Amino acid sequence: MYKAVIIEDEYHLREALSLLLEMVVPEQIQITGYAEGLPDAVTLIDRLKPDVVFMDVKLKNGTGFEVLNNISYKDFHLIFTTSYEEYAVRAFKFNAIDYLLKPIDPEELKNTIERIEKNRRKYVHFDALMPLSEESGNAPERIVLPTQEAMHVVKLKSIIRCETSGSYTTFFLENDKKIMVSKPLKHYEEMLGPPYFMRVHQSHLINVDYIASYSKDGMITLKDKSTVPVSRANRESFFRMLKNEQE
Repeated sequence: MYKAVIIEDEYHLREALSLLLEMVVPEQIQITGYAEGLPDAVTLIDRLKPDVVFMDVKLKNGTGFEVLNNISYKDFHLIFTTSYEEYAVRAFKFNAIDYLLKPIDPEELKNTIERIEKNRRKYVHFDALMPLSEESGNAPERIVLPTQEAMHVVKLKSIIRCETSGSYTTFFLENDKKIMVSKPLKHYEEMLGPPYFMRVHQSHLINVDYIASYSKDGMITLKDKSTVPVSRANRESFFRMLKNEQE
């Protein structure tokens, strides 16, 4: 069983996550402490030395990144928790071991703990996380794709397209490589947005640098010879993008 602490400044969200952990993974996780602010979180982690830390990004008097900057004990599995509205969400998703978007989905929580159990090793890469504070305006060059087997570090420029099927998304990469992750395409759309990526269809997100041609029947051919449809709802924005590329 893993000892875990929850760093969250809203009481009802701390309680909700605790109850969810008891319901979904009662045999794997034991909550040993809570903190809601920067100094308390640092003290808690250094004192209890947990195996897992559930870390909110925005805290009462600081951020989760500041907590990571100030702790001495760092040998734990790091799981960020946040909402879609958080400014920092784009930055840390590219480097954190994992992340859970509020409201937390029970199945995603279960999958996250299963990955920890399967891999066993700690994936906290603090050197990569520190520059990506919520004040950072630099777009990362890589994305981390978690699967049951491993954490795949992928360069954005190597992604040709993404295709969704239910709650799964398949990343099609250069050299005919494919990676399937257990999150829907909407989950990655915010990360992989303009100017390099575009959602052209409900099921498809493409890297615009790989566009080879567009046919009158509404199909895009990419440089890897694959074809992707453009939905009627997205054609106007697609044509606008092509026009901007020409200027």
